Amino acid sequence: MLQEAKDLQQRAVAELLQKADGNKKVLTFRAPTGSGKTRMMADFMNQVLTAHDDVVFLVSTLSKGNLAQQNYDVFRDCADKGIFPKIDAYLISTEVSGEETLFIPENHNVYVLPRDLFKKNGRLMQGPMLNFLRTITEDYFGKGKNKRIFLIKDECHQATNNLDAISEDFFKRIFNFSATPKLSRGQVPDVQITDDEAVQAKLIKRVELVDDDSVPVETALEKFQEIKQAYRNLLGVNPCLIIQISNKDKAEDEWNTRIKPALDKHQDLKWMVIVDKSKLCDTNDDIKKKLPVERWKDYAKGNESTIDVIVFKMVISEGWDIPRACMLYQVRDTQSRQLDEQVMGRVRRNPRLLDFERLSDEAKELAMTAWVWGIEPEGMKQMHPVRLWKSDSVNLQDLIKIKTTRLTNLKNKKGFKIEDVVQPDTKSVHTNIFTLYNKLTRVENELQDLCFEYAHDDVSRWWTFMEQIDKIKKQYDTYICNYEESMEVDKETTFPAISSYVDNGNHNEQEDWVWCRRGNSTTFAFDSEAERKWASVLGKLAIKCGDKVRTSLFEDDYRYLWGKNFPHNSDIKYEYYLNGIHSSYPDFILKDYQGRIHIFEVKSVNHSGTMPVDEAEYERKVNELKECYRASSALLPDHVFYLPILKDDDWNIFKFEQGNATMTSLEEIRRVLSTN
Repeated sequence: MLQEAKDLQQRAVAELLQKADGNKKVLTFRAPTGSGKTRMMADFMNQVLTAHDDVVFLVSTLSKGNLAQQNYDVFRDCADKGIFPKIDAYLISTEVSGEETLFIPENHNVYVLPRDLFKKNGRLMQGPMLNFLRTITEDYFGKGKNKRIFLIKDECHQATNNLDAISEDFFKRIFNFSATPKLSRGQVPDVQITDDEAVQAKLIKRVELVDDDSVPVETALEKFQEIKQAYRNLLGVNPCLIIQISNKDKAEDEWNTRIKPALDKHQDLKWMVIVDKSKLCDTNDDIKKKLPVERWKDYAKGNESTIDVIVFKMVISEGWDIPRACMLYQVRDTQSRQLDEQVMGRVRRNPRLLDFERLSDEAKELAMTAWVWGIEPEGMKQMHPVRLWKSDSVNLQDLIKIKTTRLTNLKNKKGFKIEDVVQPDTKSVHTNIFTLYNKLTRVENELQDLCFEYAHDDVSRWWTFMEQIDKIKKQYDTYICNYEESMEVDKETTFPAISSYVDNGNHNEQEDWVWCRRGNSTTFAFDSEAERKWASVLGKLAIKCGDKVRTSLFEDDYRYLWGKNFPHNSDIKYEYYLNGIHSSYPDFILKDYQGRIHIFEVKSVNHSGTMPVDEAEYERKVNELKECYRASSALLPDHVFYLPILKDDDWNIFKFEQGNATMTSLEEIRRVLSTN
């Protein structure tokens, strides 16, 4: 998994932990489907349980289906592998016979409660659950547990009236988790991962949206046929198309008049129809048809499944993960924002999340694209496409070329041999295999590759490598942090032809730069107030200094070429190391009259009030960026790097040129740009 993805998840959990230390009883955590919500939940619980031995978590899985079992399996797997060792999970069940008393053991610290078990007249809520809660929270003559119960409502947009009725008596804290929290119930996110952040971290796919009900199913099937072979060849995954039809009377007509005739034209495609009644389910796969319907769903999830099209009559929302799904065609009209976003989430999971960085550029683009017909959730409306200005006589991408840098593999170090580092004669201490495996999953992918290369399927060599992993990682860190040794020029690139941004309110009018919007709108949005202000600064510099150069791009205007480096589709990035390799996408690029490239990464120490700032972590990142840009400027003598940091209303500007770091000012930058 990319370090950016890990960092995004860890930052979200850290923020939730910080908020949990406050006085607010109910907190809401929002993360899009596919971003690792269950794993983040486990991380959060593990850290709380590590710090507080008097806490017990009750995880209520509020969706239909087998989400409770899935959550339980994830919690147990993370505990067994030593990833989150403090979690001791138990799945509450009513599977007892006859009049046998329902029993809930009291020696666990995480209890998973399926939705069907807390119905008002259900067997669990008639007595056993309340008795259990009393025993856990009270101290009867020194025999009670005297614990604090923290309730986690997974998929909190679903109603939980019976649990809410006892919340004051038993639950000290309540944590709402959902991709679509219900604002009408006051579930305003206290902590969230936005869709845009998840896409940038490669946790979920970006969406190519066709919001037109008139597009026939045949169009989606043709597109699926187009990418099917590429998916198999480039990703090693059999893709699938999900078709969503209505739940009620319309369903039969939709199937008979729109879906089935279209599928009949593609006899090579295998399909399944999954509905709420097993006897009405159907498939054209004769082998699978002989299996129980419950087996169909399990089979359809796997990356090697040969089912190409899955048609749903019932709601496909929470609790069924299909990472190989890459297309969604919705026939039904839900009139529900929550349901639309839940359904769309089914096709946005990254099918190669764990080894994404090993894919080719073509494979990465394919893995990060989802095609959707017929849905436009509220969040998608904030995405604005942009394109480079077009000119009949000049290709802007030819006018501005930017070079990038990257950190090289430890194996590229002169004289490095893994056999010289790993000492086979070292006395084996045979640490617990789960502890070693946990260590392996947490180190950089490069070290994992070194381990497997060294072991060559020899278990004894794997043990030898892993018992010296701390020493190997220390050498790796020493090498990778020495940018003079590990950094190299990567490639020459430019602005992408098309990109996009999320409108978060930091608006600015930008007319004379490289980007344009649909309808020739000149209003753009930026990631922060600091970025917005710096865009204004650069716009003025480009005009005042522009009488030295003329481009046909802007008619008879004389100005510099400059623009925002919107990360979507951009290859303009510079690698640095901070507990893992990260990519810095600088915020702005400007080309001056001499052909020099000026690169700006904007930061701010002003507190926005919307997100707590870990000042120590922020300072470490800024310092590492300084080293990255200083080393990059030494390798790229025609590139000048800047780190403008907004403090109150003033700018502290660090400049990096030809390997040297200095402080500069707006006046000095203007002078440099204006000088022949």
